[in-house]
Parts: sequence; structure tokens; C-alpha cells
Amino acid sequence: MTTGSMDSDDADETGLATARMGRRGAPLTLIAALTLLLAAMMIGAMQLGRYPIALADIGGAMLRLFTGGAAAGQIDTVLWQIRLPRILAAVLVGAALSAAGAAYQGLFRNPLVSPDILGVSTGAGLGAVIGIFLSLPVLGIQLFAFLAGLATVALVSAIGLLVRDREPILVLVLAGVVVGSLAGAAISLLKILADPYEQLPAITFWLLGSLSSIRNGDVLSALPMILLGLVPMILLRWRINLLSLGDEEASALGLETHRLRYLIIAAATLMTASAVAIAGVVGWVGLILPHLARMLVGPNFERLLPTAMLMGACYLLLVDTLARTMASIEIPLGILTALVGAPFFLWLLVARRDGW
Repeated sequence: MTTGSMDSDDADETGLATARMGRRGAPLTLIAALTLLLAAMMIGAMQLGRYPIALADIGGAMLRLFTGGAAAGQIDTVLWQIRLPRILAAVLVGAALSAAGAAYQGLFRNPLVSPDILGVSTGAGLGAVIGIFLSLPVLGIQLFAFLAGLATVALVSAIGLLVRDREPILVLVLAGVVVGSLAGAAISLLKILADPYEQLPAITFWLLGSLSSIRNGDVLSALPMILLGLVPMILLRWRINLLSLGDEEASALGLETHRLRYLIIAAATLMTASAVAIAGVVGWVGLILPHLARMLVGPNFERLLPTAMLMGACYLLLVDTLARTMASIEIPLGILTALVGAPFFLWLLVARRDGW
């Protein structure tokens, strides 16, 4: 081999390596930028509210917290007991719904799929409505919502297993629609039977989604379940990429599609049910944010998952900050997310007709 050809081969290898580094560098830069943006938004959200807190006061409160100094009265109470738990809950719920949406969209090979396609949000809503109807405490309502969401998807999955000889994705979607409709009918019946002065307003407000009653214990109760659902997605991220190719192609590559599909469904359902249990029904987050992340970094789940989670956390934190500051009364999250999500969904239907 001549020196010229060796130089040419070296140049080609260098060019390929540079291209790979460029493809990896862009998502890493975006993830770093989103992380910094989320940190800045959290600091900004700490300052905003009916009781404004200056940046210097936040720094002083953090210094007292880490050094064990005496609390400074109302500032520390508002910051650590009310505002920070709500901010952390918004970040946690937004990241969880976006991660579940990204997993479901890859699983069903459709970018217009959201985490409640299998009825988990409606099932969790039914559980919460039952808890409110029985006048249970907040913890009992959250537990009912969490268990009912899991039970709903378990029923849908059982139906899918019974008819697994047919198209599995179609069967799961149709079963989710049917079971979700039944849960919605049960919610409507309980709203009719509920006390119109106490129970009905609480049911309506919860179904619209809100973080107004979040406390530290709520965040701590949801965090382990969300992390438990996130672990399989991280460990099986490359298998999720194969599953998005289709069952025949994935099986040809040695993938057990049925087992993997139900494992990812269980993980995404666990995250969604945990988020809905503390925040109520918050729509559109798991639909639009994973799709926007896919438009930025592509369908590779290894890049898509952290990008979607960070974008979802930033988005829901922004929406919740607006919900508690833009009017004299608390605006439910579901209203604001629908005002953004519905026009975006229509744009997807009209402009993105090139398919998956």
C-alpha cells in the first residue's frame, strides 16, 4: 500500500470519527443546556408567587439549611414547606410523563401516542374519585389512584395476552379504549352520586390536575416508584430501539418482543400512575414533549429519553408557575396544558404527514 493511500484511509477514518463525535456532541450539548435551563427555572420559580422571595433571601435560606442555622420565619416556611415541594413535584411529574410518553411512542411505533393510551390516567382518576367519594384522607386518595391506574393497565394487558395470536398492538389499543371508556363512565356515575357541595368540587378539581396541595411527603412517596419505572427503560434502551422496528424485525434479531413489550408497559405505567396519583390528570405532556424531543435528537431512545425528561420537567414547571401566578385564583394544570397541546396536536396532524 502506498503512502498516499494510507493517508487517504487515515483521513477517511478521521472523518468518520469526527462525524460520530459530532452526532454525539450535539445531543450532549442540548442535554447540558436543558439541565442548566431547568436549574435556572427552578431558582426563578422559587422567587415567584403571592409572597415574593428575593434571590438573596433564597441564598440565605440555603445557607441556613446546610449550616444548621435558625430558620428565618416566614421565608423558610414558604420556601421549604410550600414552594420547593411543588417545584420538585412539577419537575418529577413532567419528567415521568415525558419518559412514559417516549416509551409508549416507541413501543407502539406512533409519535401521536400518549401515556394514557392504555387507560392508566382514566383508571387512576377513577381510583381518586372513589377515594374522594369515600371521604378518605389525601394519602388514601393517592393510594387508590395509584393502585387503580396499575389495575387498569393490568386488565388491558391481560386482554392482550388472551388474544395474543392477533395483532398485539392493535389489541392493546382497542382494549385500552374500552377499559378507559368503562372507567370514564364510572367516574361520571360517581360525580352524579357525590355531594354537590363538598365532594363534587374536589373531584372536578382533581380531574383537571393540580399541584396546589403538594407537600414533601407526596414527593418522597412518588419518587421511588418513578425511579423504579425508569430503571428498565435505561437498562433496555437499545432493545426499545429494536422494538420500534416492528415485531418481525425485532424477533429476527433475537428479541423476545412479547416479554419486552409488557415489561416496558409495566415500567411506563408505574411512572404514569405515580405521577397521576400526586398531580391529578395532567394531559398532553406525555404526547407533545417526547415528540418535540424526537424532532431535536432523533428516535434513538438513548438520546431521546433524557432529552424528553428534561423538556417535560421544564415545560410542566413553567406551566405550574403560570398556574399559580397568572391569576388571583389557582388555574388547573389540565386547562393550561390543553391550551398548548391541542393546537400542537392539530399542527402534527396537518404538517407532519410523513409518518413515523
